[in-house]
Amino acid sequence: MSRLRGIPPGILIIRSIRGTDWSLKTYRYLILLVTFIAYTAYHASRKPSSIVKSVLDPLPLKDSNHVLPWPIGDVFIKSNLNDTTNSEDQGWAPFNGKDGTSKLGEIDVAFLAVYSLGMYVAGHLGDTLDLRLFLTTGMIASGIFVGLFGMGYFWNVHKFWYFLAMQMLAGLFQATGWPSVVAVIGNWFGKRRRGLIMGVWNAHTSVGNISGSLLAASVLDYGWGWSFILPGAFIVVAGVMVYLFLAAYPEDVGFPYPSDSSPNARGTIRDDTMWEEGTSNDEEAPVPRISSVNRKGVGFVGACFIPGVIPFALCLFFSKLVAYTFLFWLPFYLSQTEIGGERMSVKSAGNLSTLFDVGGIVGGILAGYISDKLRARATTAASFMYAAIPSMLLYRSYGNISKTTNIILMIIAGLFVNGPYALITTAVSADLGTHSSLKGDSRALATVTAIIDGTGSIGAALGPLLTGFLSTKGWDAVFAMLMIGACIAGLLLSRLVCTELTDRTASNSPRGLSNVQVQAPLSQSLLRDGRR
Repeated sequence: MSRLRGIPPGILIIRSIRGTDWSLKTYRYLILLVTFIAYTAYHASRKPSSIVKSVLDPLPLKDSNHVLPWPIGDVFIKSNLNDTTNSEDQGWAPFNGKDGTSKLGEIDVAFLAVYSLGMYVAGHLGDTLDLRLFLTTGMIASGIFVGLFGMGYFWNVHKFWYFLAMQMLAGLFQATGWPSVVAVIGNWFGKRRRGLIMGVWNAHTSVGNISGSLLAASVLDYGWGWSFILPGAFIVVAGVMVYLFLAAYPEDVGFPYPSDSSPNARGTIRDDTMWEEGTSNDEEAPVPRISSVNRKGVGFVGACFIPGVIPFALCLFFSKLVAYTFLFWLPFYLSQTEIGGERMSVKSAGNLSTLFDVGGIVGGILAGYISDKLRARATTAASFMYAAIPSMLLYRSYGNISKTTNIILMIIAGLFVNGPYALITTAVSADLGTHSSLKGDSRALATVTAIIDGTGSIGAALGPLLTGFLSTKGWDAVFAMLMIGACIAGLLLSRLVCTELTDRTASNSPRGLSNVQVQAPLSQSLLRDGRR
């Protein structure tokens, strides 16, 4: 019975109905789908606050016509300067006063601060507790607090502390998401194609942003409270789906762990080709097993000493600083900048800014594919960060020539800015969490992911904050900060890049070919135990 403790109830029901079990390949597709929907729901539940800001704190410039958000409505709408209504009898106290905008900003910073700090704790808990139950609890609790923020509309709440507390509690439980889903993907997929698979899978971030915007906007006319309740209900339903169908570990449904990084671990298959092609689980061909409940976690300090964790965490600090500055400030920048001799409306600027995410999707997939082919995560991430510097300079210098030029340069900038961000938070985190220095059954996927992404989230909070001050001196100062941040992010990986290039050169030389293993595990060259 101990072997069945981790089997999700939904899978047990399907087994009883079908009479046979699924193949390994089917389980892997199921894991990709369930985790994709799960983190889509996480991001969708974060979008309502940005959608309702103009309702809570009405902007001085209004569009004369009601326009649906992109991709339903038009992307470009000229700014209407005639309607300047902005009286305090509109909006929602306490956000419709003179300090309303700053209060909305304080809520955003509080959310990101609690989220980044909670990430460190959530990562260790994810490696200690049952990942399926941990993720389910975080999703349902997050949905509840997102919904309670919206209930402030129906309960006629006008206390700032109430909305601040709801956002902080939502941010705390939101921190359970990323370490958990990356850990699950890392448990089910070997390293050989992990970069490409996770690059495609990471599109859930942009899908969640767009779906959250559409959900929140679709019910905005019925009261801004519904814009929080609907996405909150979405993540709760997704949490129930996770509880029913997510097998966090292959062992929980009878398959061995695909360990190509821990040769001494019991219950593993060393033949990665067998894992890639998939096998069927049946009683006639038993496989060695180790129950996931017997795994032992790795402490926070121990995870920090895994080679490569600290450099990648610091790199992500500056990478997310750049990426989240675009996320929070790009719509405002577009509304304040003449493009082709015209200024666009605030809503139109928000619609256009989503194209930055489109470039990010392409960048994440491309970075994952290149890193798989080159077998060099650090080199790929650093190259993208260096390429982001001229792309941002070109966007700032020539993005105002025309709308077409702006779109093209924005997508290119999004590709290079979000590419390494997606690579580090997915494939790199999973690689390091299954590093060969973790001997025996020790696991550190969620903890490592939390350390890397938690450090990056601090940069995500700092970037928009600094932009608020620097933008008063001009946008050239903001873009200078972004380019410096991208340069530092690349430099922080220099030692790992040198290690990768040295090992690659040695392996390609006639003398080195006799000493190197064929198809060595991905990233082990730059993350070898003896090199710290």
